[in-house]
Amino acid sequence: MRVDVRALGACNRLAEQGAKQAAGALSDLTGTDLAVEVTGASVASGEDLAESFAGRESIGVSVGLRGGLDGEAVLAFDAANADALLSLLPGGQSMKRSAVTEVGNIALGGFLDGWANYLGKAIDMSPPRYFEADGAAVLPDGALAGDGVFLFESRLDATTTDLDFSIYMLPDSGPFRDLIVGKTAPAAAAGGEANGGTSSTAVPYESLSTFSSLAKKGSANAADNIAMMTGLETSVDVSRLRFVPLADVPAEVGDEPHAGTVFELQGEPSGYLAILFEESSAAAVADAMLPMETDEPLGEMAQNALCELGNVMTSGFIDGWANVLGTSITHSPPEFVHDIGASTISPLVAKLSERQDYGFVIDTAIETEGIQARCDVYALPDERELARALDRLSEP
Repeated sequence: MRVDVRALGACNRLAEQGAKQAAGALSDLTGTDLAVEVTGASVASGEDLAESFAGRESIGVSVGLRGGLDGEAVLAFDAANADALLSLLPGGQSMKRSAVTEVGNIALGGFLDGWANYLGKAIDMSPPRYFEADGAAVLPDGALAGDGVFLFESRLDATTTDLDFSIYMLPDSGPFRDLIVGKTAPAAAAGGEANGGTSSTAVPYESLSTFSSLAKKGSANAADNIAMMTGLETSVDVSRLRFVPLADVPAEVGDEPHAGTVFELQGEPSGYLAILFEESSAAAVADAMLPMETDEPLGEMAQNALCELGNVMTSGFIDGWANVLGTSITHSPPEFVHDIGASTISPLVAKLSERQDYGFVIDTAIETEGIQARCDVYALPDERELARALDRLSEP
């Protein structure tokens, strides 16, 4: 099966529109304003999904989908926010199960309406099933068994209270297959070409799964490099390949101060790679690398240390990609950045969005346990060049 990434963009827009409908329905029910924070499609193995959800405790509902679209959909609240949710619902704590079930039924119904309208077919939902789950148990049975699955994830946030939740949809093949190969995604909706999977943005599904695995390996290499240079035990927390609107990426990075390095990639694929630490984490990692204490936590010596670290980490990422893709990828000298996270990433997004509206984002959280430092790695490859490289990857 060949996946047209522009048709995948059309599906992503459907998920975003559905999330907005769900937010509107829940706003009416709870009396609090809700906004869609981000919507994206992940291509991940069962093992990757299990790691991504590790440590979470959730409550919510799941439904089976049949008809115009087959699969499963899930509405999950962070268990820590359960009291905030229940305080907004009729019955509150005394009717926890029924209240959450009703919320899920309304929200998921709104989420799926847009998909049904687009397909011109009804999507039947099974009765909602209430759950209280740890980790990846929030996902449907069988979701972790495959070598690679599509996961649509929409995160919504309440603007006036501590309440946020996610909607997950795991579509089966069949009608969804027709959408992502581009045969039923009109050019206007897909943002460009949608000619049955023959455009320059159509890639074999198996290649996307392979590149998702490469993202994980690159993250592991980068973590090993941090451990080697700092002497601190380092681990990869999350690594997934996601397909998201580029305009949403700055919001994901957030408004907290970050420091780190930015690189421009040349070759195939070209693009950008940003390694961003929260400000305190950057200072702690730099301090661990320096032979002596400095008066300035992020002064010139610390900046040089972080640039050196960024160089080694970036090589750990792209060397593996180039070897498997059979391409040559180089990177620019590191540019040290120290600013609000969204301000750091926005210029990169602006440059890439001149050529595309969506992009594959490889996001990784790397944690150094000795000093509780964490960095996030955002890889933003050129969509068409990545498609060409992945297409060659499938050739015998």
